[in-house]
Order: sequence, then structure tokens, then C-alpha cells
Amino acid sequence: MAGNDWVNSYLEAILDVGPGLDDAKSSLLLRERGRFSPTRYFVEEVITGYDETDLHRSWVRASATRSPQERNTRLENMCWRIWNLARKKKQLEGEEAHRMAKRRVERERGRREATADMSEDLSEGEKGDGVSDISAHGETPKARMPRISSVDVMENWANQHREKKLYIVLISLHGLIRGENMELGRDSDTGGQVKYVVELARALGTMPGVYRVDLLTRQVSAPDVDWTYGEPTEMLNPRSSENSELGESSGSYIVRIPFGPKDKYIQKELLWPHIPEFVDGALNHIAQMSKVLGEQIGGGQPVWPVAIHGHYADAGDSAALLSGALNVPMLFTGHSLGRDKLEQILKQGRQSREEINVTYKIMRRIEAEELTLDVSEIVITSTRQEIEEQWRLYDGFDPILERKLRARIRRGVSCHGRFMPRMVVIPPGMEFHHIVPHDGDMDGEMERSEDGPASPDPPIWSEIMRFFSNPRKPMILALARPDPKKNITTLVKAFGECRPLRELANLTLIMGNRDNIDEMSGTNASMLLSILKLIDKYDLYGQVAYPKHHKQSDVPEIYRLAAKTKGVFINPAFIEPFGLTLIEAAAYGLPMVATKNGGPVDIHRVLDNGLLVDPHDQQSIADALLKLVSDKHLWARCRQNGLKNIHLFSWPEHCKTYLSRIASCKPRQPQWQRSDSDAESSGRDSPSDSLRDIQDLSLNLKLSLDGEKNEGSLDTDDNALDEKKREEKAVLTLSKGVLEGTQKAGSTEKEDKNTGTNKFPSFKRRKNIFVIAVDCDTVSNYFEIVEKIIEAAGKDKDAGSIGFILSTALSISEIYPLLTKGGFSPSDFDGFICNSGGELYYSSSNSEDSPSGLPFVVDLDYRAHTEYRWGGEGLRKTLDRWASSVNDKKGEGKIVSEDESGSTAHCFAFKVKDTALIPPIKELRKLMRIQALRCHLIYCQNGTKLNVVPVLASRAQALRYLYIRWGMELSSVVVFAGECGDTDYEGLIGGIHKTVILKGVASDARKLHANRNYSLEDVISLDSPNVVQVEGCKSNDIRTSLGKLGIFKA
Repeated sequence: MAGNDWVNSYLEAILDVGPGLDDAKSSLLLRERGRFSPTRYFVEEVITGYDETDLHRSWVRASATRSPQERNTRLENMCWRIWNLARKKKQLEGEEAHRMAKRRVERERGRREATADMSEDLSEGEKGDGVSDISAHGETPKARMPRISSVDVMENWANQHREKKLYIVLISLHGLIRGENMELGRDSDTGGQVKYVVELARALGTMPGVYRVDLLTRQVSAPDVDWTYGEPTEMLNPRSSENSELGESSGSYIVRIPFGPKDKYIQKELLWPHIPEFVDGALNHIAQMSKVLGEQIGGGQPVWPVAIHGHYADAGDSAALLSGALNVPMLFTGHSLGRDKLEQILKQGRQSREEINVTYKIMRRIEAEELTLDVSEIVITSTRQEIEEQWRLYDGFDPILERKLRARIRRGVSCHGRFMPRMVVIPPGMEFHHIVPHDGDMDGEMERSEDGPASPDPPIWSEIMRFFSNPRKPMILALARPDPKKNITTLVKAFGECRPLRELANLTLIMGNRDNIDEMSGTNASMLLSILKLIDKYDLYGQVAYPKHHKQSDVPEIYRLAAKTKGVFINPAFIEPFGLTLIEAAAYGLPMVATKNGGPVDIHRVLDNGLLVDPHDQQSIADALLKLVSDKHLWARCRQNGLKNIHLFSWPEHCKTYLSRIASCKPRQPQWQRSDSDAESSGRDSPSDSLRDIQDLSLNLKLSLDGEKNEGSLDTDDNALDEKKREEKAVLTLSKGVLEGTQKAGSTEKEDKNTGTNKFPSFKRRKNIFVIAVDCDTVSNYFEIVEKIIEAAGKDKDAGSIGFILSTALSISEIYPLLTKGGFSPSDFDGFICNSGGELYYSSSNSEDSPSGLPFVVDLDYRAHTEYRWGGEGLRKTLDRWASSVNDKKGEGKIVSEDESGSTAHCFAFKVKDTALIPPIKELRKLMRIQALRCHLIYCQNGTKLNVVPVLASRAQALRYLYIRWGMELSSVVVFAGECGDTDYEGLIGGIHKTVILKGVASDARKLHANRNYSLEDVISLDSPNVVQVEGCKSNDIRTSLGKLGIFKA
């Protein structure tokens, strides 16, 4: 078996140990274990499937030991080491099998419950049109669009879309991204994804109807990387000048947003705590660019992105938050997926889940990918394999349930609050107009050079040719970084052990760039050393090239050289998500040999230009390469097929399909922009924008104050009925008062900075906004802290330069009596983020206009802004069913009960009697996702309450909404939080706002975070300069901490 060449000599050494376990000279290590046969165990249990690189190194050291006794003892110890490792592997495999079986049961139960809610019988439409019906290019057989295969067709399509002026935002965070001379292979973060997103942005920018494309990434100003990665903006020059309608800000741009450690380039696994900082910076850029584009092409109205497209999990997480803050559609491309990687590593049996998570932060990555399924309109994949074998591993995607929901949508039937993103297969594109396939060969080139002067060969050719003793032989080309999953070692073995292949061809390995192997990452260095040892073992000098350096601009010349020698391109990876290099090679006339696992299957189906192989079968790889190299007719046919069909993978083809998918999304944008009359009459800062539906305010406030009631429910409690009537009367009085107050505000120019009805624009005028988001166990402690924070503001509050926002899990009907009891007036606060971000209110205090004493105005635009994928009644029924199951299972009375006073139109609240008897939040989140219900669940008040709000609503997102809606600068915001808090606590810490953590406050809430998928430390950066911690809650200490943040003079 590959990687176990040392097994035979190992067995011989074990057999040479001596007569056996009964021998008196046998080591104590073996004698103590009785009559166990290490040889038999090794043969029966280990050789058949175990491959451990470090054991091989141990064996090399042991076999080099001169003393027979010491050598035998080492080998005996090593055998027991293998036994322990194999036992650990079996244990991990057993645990994973149990976990997968449990997952299948959960998914089947969730599917049954979802189907029961959607009680209609399945029609023929629901039985068909499954994932397998999606074509390789993302189109169903029923609605396949004609392909762009000629200039005339492209011109006709362009003319139809020329009038559009679209703004598209792409996001790719990790790695080093620039438009020219990409350093692909520099590290594991700078690979094919970097090339993909740059070329996608460049191609989209030249499409008719697309005005501007921004590719957002991280700004890196580190001493160990090139200065160009620190430039804030870089324009991507188009490869062609087809789109002549260019404006002042049109085209494609790389926009670098500063976030994370300054002057340091870090790997993607360490970026997670800094994602909120990127989101805030990106939000600022998009808002400013939307205004600029509005002046240029929008008639003065902001031009918001038509879509935000995240690439990889970190960018997907960012895109989801930006999509929610802006209320625009989101697209996602995974490139590679966390659950698939986790399963692949677990199958190796070398690391537990906990060890994998420490190394790769894999659980945080998986949660980000689950969030993208919650939020994305469209998920773009490169192949069907990615859908069928990878995405189906996620809680948020079930192909069977997706098929049913899609059929119901087509028929106009209710999905009962369930949503599933649309999976679309769109292969990556490529630029072909500049490619001229080489028609000659080495000998023909020599003959032509005698007739006239030939153009000089590219420098990379001589860099490769110097390795070969006979450079005229066909070249087998592999282009991949030295990563174990790329399977280069098996390729070298196949080449080295096949003499006919060695006689007919040379092998070229382009494995990234390196100066010194010792400076490479451990895995890459180890793999490269293994390859070099194999070259030495098979004495392949003069037959294998492995240059140390190449530029991105050299890659086309490398393909051209391989085609010139009538060579073959090979991708032997164990699994290849797509295989862009296969398309590139085909464009230069190179036949392919590729792995049969993943994307190459779809590429081969379209191009039909080579052979597929089992990457684990060394002989199969050698046979396929030999067949293509030796059979010139087969080689010519594969070359011709590739060149004939390659246009199907062009960037124009990709972009046309891409834009048509975006056009199929329901348009969304910030809600207040839809009312042109409001925008013209009152402008951005007018409260009438947010109160334009004031006639219906009584209904909305009733929902906010009284909670959304079940239809047909009966309350036999007379006191509850009386209370309900009193609240309804108060709501009606309140709505009348707010209406009158709004009319009065519109007819007078008088305005007070701290009180009055016209205070909505005050967010923009405040120098600082203090957001009090402390999650306390008791009300008395809470308002004591509020008082200390307000006291710390001192005279700045009185001068009106500081405003206050209460951010809490309570509903507005719960807050008001507590404010009164604590001696506060609603007018002391600019806003109230209630129900864990589910609702947003403003104070509108006026004794004449609000005799009811409930002076709050609900932001209806915020409701519309966050209602995306809100499950409504279908979600509520599922939550009620869950609560009943918990109560029945525990048999201890009502552990979970609906909290009507805490519920609103966009928040379903439940009271929890005993936190120890309810599942952790991650299990409840999984239950909702399995049933295609998209929501944000939060355990609050030390676990005694559960709030369920829209998936894109949260306390942190409400602050971003206030920035977009009212111009509240996020950098001027100071968030006050406890040492811990509700399960949405992590969202309050990061970002460009300042944070003051009150030590000792809400520390008991840590139990809510004890059973998380990932630790808080993985997502919170407490060493950020924007975060300070203060002991206790004394106003002087708080003011001192604010001085450290630059709010007050120290």
C-alpha cells in the first residue's frame, strides 16, 4: 500500500526478535502482556489500512540501530505504539459512526415534522426536479438558457442588458490578493480561490449592465509581504475593452479594508475574532460608495449593491452580516467546506474532534457555513458532487426537503415559514481570447528556426528544461502546492516504477514558490522532502523538473511548453472540489488525466479530453499517462475535443449565467428607499420616513406590547383579561398621542437636544453614543449600572454630546415600568433595542401628547429590514411543539412556557423554569435548521428566558442599522457589556465601536456558554485596542476607562 514500503522489512524484524514470548530474553514490555502476538496483530489489524508517517520515521531510526538487542526492543515498543494508535483510531471511528447515526435519526425526524406541517399530499412536481436534475452549468432541463457560443449571440445578449447599472460586491478575506503577479502557492491561504475571485471580479466588470464591482479583502501592511497588499484600492484592468460605457467610478476594483492585527499577516484560522471589524469597515465603504454611485447614475438616490457574494466561510459570515445590515440579497460560494474537511480528517483517525478544532477552528467555520445557508438566496457550487456529497452534510440543507419546498413555491403554496437556499452549479470561468494553442512540436520548431529568426523562448522554459537530459520528450505536467491531499507522491511513484513511461516522457512538478525548505510550513516542507526522497530513490534525475520559483504570468508559458512537447496535464488529488487548472490546461491544447473524485468528473463530461483515474491506484495513474503519451491518435482527439468545447467554461458564459441568477432573486434594499415621496418631502433625517405608516401604528404597537397571540387561544384567567383590556386601551391612547406628536413635530422648527418628538436625527449629531448592553441577573443591579454609566458621562450628557441606547432582551412593555421604578424617563434615551434585537423603538416623550405614559415609537422600517425569512406562525408552532416535548420528556411540569408579555411581532419569547433541563442553544439551533426554519435563538437572563428573533436581527445588527438609517457613526459608539452575558454576547464585543467590559457583572452567565460548538476565545479579541476592562461599576472607574478609549481626556 502507498506509504507503507517499510512494512516487509518491519515484519522481518518482528520475526527476528527471537523464539517468542516464552523466551526468557524477551523484553518485559511484551512479557507483561501475556501471549499476545504482535506479528499476527500487525498483519491482521494494521497493514490492511493504516498509514502513519511518524511511525515510518521511527522505523527508520530503529532499523539504523546497530545493537540487535536495542533494535529489537525498539521494534517491540513500536509495535505496541501501533496497537495503541490503531485502538484510538477505532475508538474515534466508532464515536463518529454513532454521531452520524444520531444525525440521520435527527434529520429524518425533522423532515417528518416539516412534512407534517406542510400537510398537503405530494404532487408529481414535488417528487421531481431534485438536485440531480440540475445541469452541470446550473440550469434545469426545463429552463435551460442558450449558451453563448458566438460573438453575435453575445452581442444580442449584451444589447438586452446594457441599460442596467448594477453594483456588485464580492468578498474574499484570507490570503494575499492583488490583480497582477498573484503569488499563488505562497502559502495555503493564497491559492486557487484568490485567482478565481480576482478573475470573476474582472470579468463581471466588463459585462453589459454591470457598472461597478468591488472585491473586498483584508488590507495587509506587514513587513514580510509586498507593499501592494497595503494599498487601499486597486483597479483591475480589463483583459478586453468590450464594455466601452465606462463612468467615473465604473469598472472592477480590489478594495482593502483594514482589520485584525496591524502590520501582521495572519492565517485564516486566526481571523475569526476580527470579522466584526471587517463588517463595520466594509459597511462604511459600501454606504459611501452607494452615495457616490447615486450621484453618478442614481439620480441622487443611493445605488445599493444588487447582491453581496461571500467566498469561503469567513467571507460568508461577513456577507451574511452585511446582507442583514443593508437588506440586500446574498450569494455564497464555499470553495471548500468545513464539514467535509472534518470528516476527511476524522477518517484518518489521527486526531479527535477537539484536537482538530484547536488547529483549524473548524467548528467556528462550520457555524459560519450554516449561517450562510440561513441567509443566502443562492449558493453557487462548481459541481454536483459538492451538493450531493458535501452540502448535504449540513443541518441547514436537505436535498429532499429542498425539492418539496421548491415545488410548493412554483405552485404558489405556503411553505409554512420554511426556507432553503437555491443550489446552483456554475463552473468557474476563464479568459480564452488571448490564448493561441500551440500547433507545432519541438522538432517542427527547430526546422522553422533554420528559415528565419525565432522569437526568444520564455525564461521559464529554460528554467524547466535545465532539469532534463532529453527535453524533447513529452512533458507530464502537475501544477499543485506540496500538500498531502494533492497526492503528488503517488504520481512520482507511478512515474518512477513504470519504466516505459520514464522512457517516453519527462515529469514536471510546479509546486509553488520557495527559497528555503526550512522556511516552509511544516506540512508543505515534509511533503516536499518526501517527493525529493522519492526522486532520489527511483534515480529520476534528468527526468523530473521541480523549479523553485515561477511567476503567475509564467503559468500560461508552462502550459504552452507542455503542449509543445505533446505532453499531458495531470491532477491526481484525492478529491478536487473543482479543478480550474484542468480547464486552463485544456485551453492550451493539453489532454488531461484527473482524479475521479469531485469536479473533474463534470469537466470531463463537458470537454471529453482525457481519462479519469482512481487517485489511490498507482498503477491506474501510470497506465492512463502511458496510454495518452504513447497513443498519438488518442492524444490528438483529446486535444481537439478540449479546444472545441472549452468556450463552455469562458468567463462571459459564467457571468451571463451568474447575472441571470442574480436577476431571479427578489430585489431587496433598505426599506425606506422605496418611498420616493417620503424621501423628497422629508429627507434622510426626518422621522416621517420611519413613521409613514402611523395610521397602522396601533396594531404594531399592540403586537409589540402585548405579544403575538395564538389564533383561537382562550385565556380563562379574568385578571389576564382585565390586564389585556387595560393594555389595549393604553396602546390606543399611545398611538393617538404619537400621531399628534409627529404632526406637531412636522409643523414646528423648535427642537430640544434631549427631549421632544423630533429627536430621531439626534443619532447623527451626537459626538458619542453609549449603548448599555449589560445582561444582569436582577433588575435592581441593572438600573444601578445604568445610573453609574449615565453618571460617568457627566456634563457631556447635559450638553447633548452623548446619547444613550438601552440594548436588552426585555420587551418594551417590560422596560417601561422598570424605567419608571428606577427613576428614569424614556427621554433619557435616544433608542431602545429590545427583544435581543428583534425590535427597535425611539422615545417620543411629551406630557401633552402622551397622556398614557408609554411614549415609545416602533421603527417599522427596522421590522421590514429584518423580517427576511422570518418563519412567523410556522416557526411559532414548531417552537410550541418543542416546548411541549421538553415538558413531556422531563415530566416535571412546565419547564418551558410561552412568555406572551415578552413576545412581539418579531420575537417569540419563552420562559424557562430550570436551565439544567433544557438543551444547549446549539441543539435548538440545529433543530430549527433541520426543519428549514431560519431564526436567531438567544438564551437570556441567565438562561431563564428564550428569545427567538429573525435570523438577521440581533443587538449588534441593530447598531449597524442605525448607522445606515440615521448616520450614527459606529466608531463613536461605546458598548457597555458585562464579563459575560446572553448567548448573543460575542456579537457585542467586536467591531470598530469601543467596548467597556464591566468585570464581575453577569459572570454567572458563563454557564450558558459552557456547551458551545466553539469557545468564546475563538471569536472575541479582548486584546483589541478598542476593548478595555474595568473592575466594578463605579462611575469614576468607568470614566477612567472611557479616557483610555479616547472618549474623554485622560
